[in-house]
Amino acid sequence: MKIHEYQAKKILKNYEIPIQDGYTFTSIEKAEETIKKVEKDFNTTDFVVKAQIHAGGRGKGGGVKYSPNFDSALENARNILGMNLITPQTGKNGKLVNKVFITEAYDISKEYYVAITLDREKKKDVFMVSTEGGVNIEEVAKHTPEKITKIWVNPNTNLEKMDAEKLAVSLGFNDELKAEAVKIFIKLYKCYTEMDCTILEINPLIKSDSNEIIALDAKLNFDSNALYRHQDIISMRDLSEEDPMEIEANKFNLNYIKLDGNVGCMVNGAGLAMATMDIIKLSGGEPANFLDVGGAANAETIKNGFKIILKDKNVKAVLINIFGGIVRCDRVANGVVEAVNELGLKVPVVVRLEGTNAIEAKDILSKSNVKIIPADNFHDAALKVVKEVLK
Repeated sequence: MKIHEYQAKKILKNYEIPIQDGYTFTSIEKAEETIKKVEKDFNTTDFVVKAQIHAGGRGKGGGVKYSPNFDSALENARNILGMNLITPQTGKNGKLVNKVFITEAYDISKEYYVAITLDREKKKDVFMVSTEGGVNIEEVAKHTPEKITKIWVNPNTNLEKMDAEKLAVSLGFNDELKAEAVKIFIKLYKCYTEMDCTILEINPLIKSDSNEIIALDAKLNFDSNALYRHQDIISMRDLSEEDPMEIEANKFNLNYIKLDGNVGCMVNGAGLAMATMDIIKLSGGEPANFLDVGGAANAETIKNGFKIILKDKNVKAVLINIFGGIVRCDRVANGVVEAVNELGLKVPVVVRLEGTNAIEAKDILSKSNVKIIPADNFHDAALKVVKEVLK
């Protein structure tokens, strides 16, 4: 689960991390009042106006503006609220800005990059810092990897002071700032573990002209499987930032992710779903979605899966690829027949069923009154569905 920058900063503030603070508004009528509140509460006369969307690269898209006075802050607020913000992470369609964050401004002496995430290969958390803050960290890793310092931490332990000092020294901190950075890094790791984050990123962390260390931006993503422990985080969910079809699928306990292709996929099991998308591409097609109906697929599950897939107007054909392990193929076949009859599908449906009761399932489909294209195997199914799309 993702949250906005201003929400991430509230969490960091709870862990006593120094942040660039401010207030948000969602209607332009509140802009002037919000700017004045920031001016009063943070004793500042210059501001930063920030679009709040679940995507990075906002500054490059015009969604972050320094404003040297009240009038410029108000003008920038009016321009940013309601804009369609396009960044490298939003894709060409961009995202509508429904909320704006007005913050205090800082004179920046130096920018740094700080992040914590899981290194799956090492089975440890990795704490990364770099002197190249404010830029794309992937580019730094590609061209100047020596500018990234990494410390690996056993998830069952805390960040040791010695390791935090190594991180601080790599950024060039010394004396009081080194001690301050060590405290901040230890608190950041505590936040990362206690809040069940999948990533905690601050880009940039800055040294101000007044020699303070400040989190100028913040990104926190959370493990969805751990949200039952964090009702406060669940309340931060912004459905306007999520795909409506993914929200709908979630209501039916379906794992759905929309893609840009035209072949709808309904599969049981995440691994088989990814393999299905791969073989569709290798066969010349483009998957329209990832959809895992789970191990207990039944008629209702299949029907709901069809409803979600067909809300995507780009879908020209559907491939159902089910391996009967826990689920019985005959139950899936009955679900397919029921769903096709009830929904009156207008697109071709290719079905490949293998495993428990697969023979019975094929018999059910062959004797049904619905038009379904049977497939003999995995590859045959992919070729047939791509052929239907290209007709």
